[in-house]
Amino acid sequence: MGMRKQSFIRGTFILTVSSFFTKGLGFLNGVLLARFLGAEGVGLLMIAHPLLPLFITLTELGLPVAISKLVSEAEVKQDEARVKRILTVSLSITGTLSIILTLVALFGSKWIASIFLADQRAYYAMVAITPIIPIIAMSAVLKGYFRGKQNMNPLAFSDIIENLAQIIVIIGVVNVLLPYGIAYAVAGAMAASVVGEGFGLLYLFAVFKWANRGKVKTSSPPTTRISLKGDSTLRDLLRIGLPMTGSGFIHSLYHAFLPLLITKSLVLFGVGVEMATKQFGLLAGYALPMLFLPSFFTQSLSTALIPAISEASVSNNSKLMHSRMDMAMRSALIVGFPCTIILYLWAVPLTTMIYHSPEAGELLKLIAPLFFLYYFGAPLQAILLGLGKASTVMWNHILTNVFEVIAIFVLGSNIGIEGVAMGFGLGLLLLTLLNFLSVAGTIGFYFDFRIVFKVGAGGIVMALSGLAAHGILERLHLGQVIELFGALLVSLITYAATLQVTHAWERAPKPPTITPVS
Repeated sequence: MGMRKQSFIRGTFILTVSSFFTKGLGFLNGVLLARFLGAEGVGLLMIAHPLLPLFITLTELGLPVAISKLVSEAEVKQDEARVKRILTVSLSITGTLSIILTLVALFGSKWIASIFLADQRAYYAMVAITPIIPIIAMSAVLKGYFRGKQNMNPLAFSDIIENLAQIIVIIGVVNVLLPYGIAYAVAGAMAASVVGEGFGLLYLFAVFKWANRGKVKTSSPPTTRISLKGDSTLRDLLRIGLPMTGSGFIHSLYHAFLPLLITKSLVLFGVGVEMATKQFGLLAGYALPMLFLPSFFTQSLSTALIPAISEASVSNNSKLMHSRMDMAMRSALIVGFPCTIILYLWAVPLTTMIYHSPEAGELLKLIAPLFFLYYFGAPLQAILLGLGKASTVMWNHILTNVFEVIAIFVLGSNIGIEGVAMGFGLGLLLLTLLNFLSVAGTIGFYFDFRIVFKVGAGGIVMALSGLAAHGILERLHLGQVIELFGALLVSLITYAATLQVTHAWERAPKPPTITPVS
């Protein structure tokens, strides 16, 4: 359909570069909100936002992942007619459901707020974000189509456009609304998200129309044949999409109740409601964004990995599957380990400099070691989706969510916000373990563990040299910003140099044929 396919490595590179800028813009967005709204306002944002993924999940029906996989398979067979049917059926379903659910969310907003919102001041923000449902739903379908075509340029630019538009609106709107009260300012920040997503959708639609310009429509087959093929396409989409919907529904429901769960557990610990909202803001609005900031690479890799694994699976190319899996795991290790060291060693200086909140640094330091597993969890899940194991992903998420609810409530009501952070970390540990066992049981698992020792050596040298550099710069009294970034620069340079000396960048030898673990 007028789209030039990109290689797996090129697609990953494009998404990585764009994600770097997108994460940076998103992080800037978070810093602006933290400066404008404070911890309490960010807490209200976090309380109002979790209900949105629930509606998005019900609207999408897991179709973006299904579209990516099925379009990729159709491309292998050069079946352009099937690609068109996939897109038509998907847009029809998501368009209808998104309009219905948006109306339900708007007309039932009072009732929904009384059940889900731990702080009723977040009501206006919840209403302001509701119109984003159909916009995200349509964008998700088009993004799934471009992923299946293995052309990542539209995804990259749309994300950048969304974030730029959102930042511009936030700067203009939040300051205007802040004098009227924090609840209205938070609602303005939510409305900025709607505007940003709208600009992203317009860009995706323009690219899609441009790519299909000048296409000559072929003669339509008989009505009965269209119906049968449409039904077949719908079944194929739902076969993959419904398990993803189940997983997403449970996960979204969990996140919708999460603010209420956390605040209630903190109240049981002995913290007041307003302080609980503030502490939740420190964790969800300050610490967690810092943790997710460096994960742009593995997220980009995971996005490109689904159609790449699907293509290799359809071609029955086991060596190619394991080669791509090996690349994903190596990349996760090489990127994730230094990021974890930085976020652990310099947690308090980072949050103090960026948010003026050293207490958020303590939470960041607590959860950073366990969050290291996230760098592996995302690619492992992408591999399972590429293999068509959506139901496995669903059950892994359900088990993890149940475990997290118990862990957060028990630890939070007994330890406080630190216990909540530990509950998140333990949930990541369980999810990564379940995904690893699922991949190993399906296609086997190959990994050259020599790179672990090379990266480990690089991490040790990095930590020692960074701490030494930070100490020297502190004694020179050059200022917090120069001292911190000077130490980080020395750390990353020594880490890269150590990997170069140990040849950790070199690809592992081609994996042998592997029998799945029973």
